[in-house]
Amino acid sequence: MKASSTGRDQEILKGQLKILGEEAMTTLLEKHKARERALQLSRDTVRFSANAIRAIHRQEFQQARELLSQVTRYLRETEEVLEGHRDIYYAGFVEDAQKEYVEALATLAFSEGSALPMPEQLGVSVAAYLNGLGEAVGELRRYILDSLRRGDSSRCEELLEVMDEVYTLLITMDFPEAITRGLRRTCDAMRGVLERTRGDLTMALQQRSLEQRLGAYEEYLMVEERPLVDEP
Repeated sequence: MKASSTGRDQEILKGQLKILGEEAMTTLLEKHKARERALQLSRDTVRFSANAIRAIHRQEFQQARELLSQVTRYLRETEEVLEGHRDIYYAGFVEDAQKEYVEALATLAFSEGSALPMPEQLGVSVAAYLNGLGEAVGELRRYILDSLRRGDSSRCEELLEVMDEVYTLLITMDFPEAITRGLRRTCDAMRGVLERTRGDLTMALQQRSLEQRLGAYEEYLMVEERPLVDEP
């Protein structure tokens, strides 16, 4: 009887292992498919966000909005794909894609002078949003320098003030890195970008002011040296 009972137990165990293997295979295949799709969507999000930033620097704001509209659809699909796979959702690559999306949106809003969308409107985490804002500061530096090269300094001081306000906001978020997801490093990089931009802009504005004064003085000298015409 004992041998017969042991045999039945082994058969039961084999049956359980077979069921476990089939269920595990099904679960992992679904998770793998969801992960692969989410990875592709995140790559597309990063790529389209980068293209939107390039369009912004070319002053092609409508194209940037169209690209970001597509990114919004990518992120919405990512949410749907990972609805039952939150472990993959929080693996890190989705949040990185969200950060790139916020960076592009913030750069567009700052460049156009339009309203800044909030995290809950975008459906992104607060940490990704704050890091995206920090990354946008670097893009504002490029926007300011490009404007100076075009001879247009009309909004440069305004944008520098925006950079300063973003930095002032972010350095108040004094929480562990596990919560802010690298925000401290972002702030460290921002500080250098902000100070270099302030120095570059100050020098450019002083040089332009000097050039204007020299031009006005040259015109004055030309008037003074012009020979007088004798009246008839």
